[in-house]
Amino acid sequence: MASLMEVLIDILDKESQEYEGLLELSMKKTPVIVSEDLEELARITDEEQIIVSRINHLDNQRIEAINDIANVLNKDVSNLKIVDLIKMLAARPEEQEKLAIVFDRLQVSVRGVKRVNEQNRELIQAALELVQFNMNVIQAMNKAPETANYNKGAFSTGEMIGSSHKAFDAKQ
Repeated sequence: MASLMEVLIDILDKESQEYEGLLELSMKKTPVIVSEDLEELARITDEEQIIVSRINHLDNQRIEAINDIANVLNKDVSNLKIVDLIKMLAARPEEQEKLAIVFDRLQVSVRGVKRVNEQNRELIQAALELVQFNMNVIQAMNKAPETANYNKGAFSTGEMIGSSHKAFDAKQ
């Protein structure tokens, strides 16, 4: 069982490192979102996808390791948590400490990623709302009421309030 614990500790350590890398990328993404640099945002997102793929692979390995440990301990895998394993290792304080440290580090990293991603989500949401507002203003300009301006022939000029041009030109 000692080797199974070492395998689990190693997997959790690698997973923690990947989450720390993901946290670093997520933190780099915040100023990129604010500066509206879409090319850099796409590059960072691509890097994040690579890290997430590695995390998924490590997560599957972690599940296998916990299944193996549950079989050796004759425990139900659905009820076996890492916190329980840490408590069970009281007789082996060295392994217990290693597992507790790596588990805590992983939890801190995951919480950090979650916090930064929530902040980035809010920034993106605010940017989308601003774009929607600007689009509504542009559309409203086309629907503004006509002025009471008349030409020399006493006909309405058909000009809109607050607009000297008729439509949005996407080519400019």
